[in-house]
Formats: sequence, C-alpha cells, structure tokens
Amino acid sequence: MEVNSREAIMLPRHYYPDSVYQTTKRGKKVIDTAWHRLADFSLQNQLGNQVGWSDLSGKIIVADFFFTRCPTICPGMTQNMKRLAETIHNGKRVGDRTNRDIHFLSFSIDPERDSLSRLQYWANRFQINPETWWLLTGDKKSIYSLAIDEMKLGVVDGENVDTNFVHSNKFVLIDINRQVRGYYNGLDPDDLSQLQRDIILLTMEKNPNRRSFFEGKLMVMAISFLLAILGVFLLLTLLKKNKS
Repeated sequence: MEVNSREAIMLPRHYYPDSVYQTTKRGKKVIDTAWHRLADFSLQNQLGNQVGWSDLSGKIIVADFFFTRCPTICPGMTQNMKRLAETIHNGKRVGDRTNRDIHFLSFSIDPERDSLSRLQYWANRFQINPETWWLLTGDKKSIYSLAIDEMKLGVVDGENVDTNFVHSNKFVLIDINRQVRGYYNGLDPDDLSQLQRDIILLTMEKNPNRRSFFEGKLMVMAISFLLAILGVFLLLTLLKKNKS
C-alpha cells in the first residue's frame, strides 16, 4: 500500500491551547491558536547550579518526574532515558557527537529528601552526563505545579497522578517554544521508539525565529546555477567539435 508522503511525516501535535484568535495571512483571514507555554522555574541541578528555562533556550526537552528512593518504576525509567540519551547524543563514537539541541530534565517529586548529595548519588549510579541531563530539586510547590498545572500529567495519566504525590511513568516532550508536544510511557519500548522519532521530527521543524539558511543567498545560488548550465553547454560543444 502506498503512503502519501505528506501523511507519512506527521509532526508531533500541540497540546493545551491558551487562546484562539483571528489573524490575516496573505490577505486572508485565518483562525490561529496560541498554545500553552510552560511557566518558568528556578531549581537546583545535581551540580548545585540554579537553573531555569532561560538556560535551555533553543533546546528540545525530554522531561520526567522521579525520586531517588523509588523502589518501583524510577530506576527503569532512568535507565531507559539513559539509553535514549546515549542513542541521541552518540557519545561513544570518535569525536564529540553530542547533540546540543536536545536536553533531558528529571524533576524530583520528593525534594525534601532529594538533596544535592542524593541527586549526585543518582547521577553517579546511572552515569548521567550533566552537560545534557539535569536532575532537579528545590521548591516542592513549583515542581508539582510544573507537573500538574503546566505539563498536565494529571490529565493524561490520572490513574498514577494526584496532587499529593506525582508518580507518573510518562516522558514529556517539549519543543523550543516551551510547548508540550507529546507524552510517552517511559517503560514501553514502542512508546520510546515513537519518542525517538518525534525528537528527530522536532529538530527538523522550522523555527520561525531562526534565519533561513537560504536567506540572502538566493541571488548567489541563481548565478551559480546559470554558470553551471553554461559550463555544461560549453563542455558539450567541445566534445562535439572533437568528434567532428
């Protein structure tokens, strides 16, 4: 069965519109959507640095919620995130193949007990690279607000999430505009494969704030193309003369 190329490449959907408004594009009135942008945070990572969204500008984020004394799903989720990070960053190959556009965040849901030393213990246990993956602790209210009010984990995973103890098995995909683009079971191989594909698609997604590669180069490209055609024509002419 043939698959339409436009249907085959489906970008990860947006979630949670803040508002719907009317705008004009190319002289036509169209309905557009302002998607929810995650609120900022200020938390401490495993290196002891205070960090927030401003330190992640232009990066695609994969986030989850864990705690270091978790006896059930957290070790498996962290191990799977480690495998995902290694696949994307390719750190074992010769040279620095680290993808600086992707960053991983693990928020502690037990910040009272997950001190900096506990985060470092978890980081050492799973050999987590702090350049591309932060374990975060700090104000519990801020962390739970991120999980429930901002990333809406209670909506997509109501069976495992409550306001007193967020214990979700979901990885959350967030784009460079701080907008949620997907939820994935961190323990399911099929979901993890889909997450990997969606990360690749987001890296290909056009960033409206970034200058196009072709901007200011179209004239040079046109001249180069014409010169190439002229060169081929002259080569064919010379070959014809040599044959005659």
